Amino acid sequence: MRTRPFLLAALVAALLLVAAVPARAAGPETPRTWGSNSFGELGDGSTANRFAAGPVAGLAAATELGGGREHVVALRADGSLWTWGYNAFGELGDGTTTTRTTPVRVAALSGVVQVAGGCDHSLALRSDGTVWAFGQNTYGQLGNGATGHRSTPVRAGSLTGVAFVAGGRDHGLAVLTDGTVRAWGANTYGQLGDGTTTRRTTPVPVPGLNGIETVTAGRAYSAAL
Repeated sequence: MRTRPFLLAALVAALLLVAAVPARAAGPETPRTWGSNSFGELGDGSTANRFAAGPVAGLAAATELGGGREHVVALRADGSLWTWGYNAFGELGDGTTTTRTTPVRVAALSGVVQVAGGCDHSLALRSDGTVWAFGQNTYGQLGNGATGHRSTPVRAGSLTGVAFVAGGRDHGLAVLTDGTVRAWGANTYGQLGDGTTTRRTTPVPVPGLNGIETVTAGRAYSAAL
């Protein structure tokens, strides 16, 4: 039986990335990973744990990484999106639910400028300011107005003018260019900040926030700077 911890902080053991805040490299590089690899989340073509950093197979010119619970989203310098690891909910965005031990391209997306990983879903910000998501959608964390899982990218509501995205365990956040914030997904603990505990399947404003530059999301909470 597959056992996984609930804490989002334990998403991918010791990967060189942080779950909700993308890791930004100085320039295009080959990602390096280490730690738990039960579902191919190290991207080296195996499922063997690795105790020292090693390269992700066949992926060069990466500029940013986003980590999910057991999957990784990578952005290349050409704006293409690549994923690997666990894929039961379609969180790799390749149109399947097949777990991948090496990177596969998310063919449906181009012009991506930023990525983020949720627990079992992924988020991508395109250069046109729109947000796209794929994977688990039980709580509306894809923001597309539905709750069915998606193995290919769907647009998160009608969001435009987005400058930054972050993924929590089962919710998403977006900072707009005007400094306001939108949130969607699970809301049991008020993690969407809209004054309710109502689940939202499309993005809603987070009142009282302006001048925001970046956000981050944990298991069931959010923070803004």
